[in-house]
Amino acid sequence: MKGLAILGSTGSVGTNVLRIVDAFPERFAVVGLSAGDNVEKLAEQVARYRPRVVSVKSAAAREALGRHLDLRALRVLVGEEGAVEVATHPDARLVVASAVGAVGLVPTYRALQAGKDVALANKETLVMAGELMVAQARARGGTLLPIDSEHCALHQCLGGRAARDVRRLVLTASGGPFRTRARETFDRITPAEALAHPTWSMGRKITIDSATLMNKGLEVIEARWLFGVGADRVEVLIHPQSVVHSMVEFVDGTVLAQIGVTDMRLPIQYALSYPERWEAAIPGIDFTRALRLEFDSPDHDRFPCLGLAYRALEGGGTLPAVLNAANEEAVAAFLDGRIGFCAIPDAIREVMDDHPARPVAALDDVLAADGWARQRARAALKRRAMETV
Repeated sequence: MKGLAILGSTGSVGTNVLRIVDAFPERFAVVGLSAGDNVEKLAEQVARYRPRVVSVKSAAAREALGRHLDLRALRVLVGEEGAVEVATHPDARLVVASAVGAVGLVPTYRALQAGKDVALANKETLVMAGELMVAQARARGGTLLPIDSEHCALHQCLGGRAARDVRRLVLTASGGPFRTRARETFDRITPAEALAHPTWSMGRKITIDSATLMNKGLEVIEARWLFGVGADRVEVLIHPQSVVHSMVEFVDGTVLAQIGVTDMRLPIQYALSYPERWEAAIPGIDFTRALRLEFDSPDHDRFPCLGLAYRALEGGGTLPAVLNAANEEAVAAFLDGRIGFCAIPDAIREVMDDHPARPVAALDDVLAADGWARQRARAALKRRAMETV
């Protein structure tokens, strides 16, 4: 059996990972679970899967978990230190990194440092510290397997081929809920409208990122580190049907595309079963029905976050970490109703303009840039919130 540790077990990806475990109970032993403060769902997971170690966000969450479970027979840890212990447990062969945002950075890095295979759904980890993560995986013999549907698609299309064989990688995007909305109405977009994604069911933060196209920008940076190609060879196309999950064009002009239904269990099972393929009870595509495949270039004027991500990748060093931190703070402010939709890219740009990119030699460099950017972003967001009152 494969020992499994899950960072972000109560989130959208984490719960789908456990659905795969349920489908193949003889193949997995859930060794550790790490979550935030959704202690009710975590208690259900602990009772069902009997992990050896559990981590929660805070002491208050640990106390709340104790009202649902008898903690005397369970090792329950708190905060980043607890998540690291889950990620590095000696019985965990595969770590699923699905915690949302920068919170997943250190535990994922420590897992790779410990020689674990990592199934990565936390794109922010590679955005902030891609070079360090890839170097650790290479040095310690671990494997990085993408769970994002787009990068999973690229992984399958590439089939182990070298970066020199690739002319371009094409990441597809649904375009989000505002693909055809008039630009002059963007300042009236509400959080409820932005959370109504047309094709995917995801967590709140990633859904807003999809609405701004920042999600696709983060995926461009992620693709650079996963597949070893520069920004000039990673392209984004709008594909509203979300049937083609990504494509690879090789140097001889051949194009391979990965096609599938919009079900996150497909890329999750691919990562959990790799290099094998297991039969899944997931319906395929009915090609006898009308199947439209539309593609279009993204509108950078309407969705400036995508261009900001390319700028961060080209700037390198600490700039991608600054981009990520500013975006997380801006999205949280939008969801809280403190700023408008258009203020998200404006705040990110302001923070990036104020940051001279520095080289990244160690994880501390990334963490320092993240902390600086959050402080700077909060000041910028507070000013914007006051201007709208």
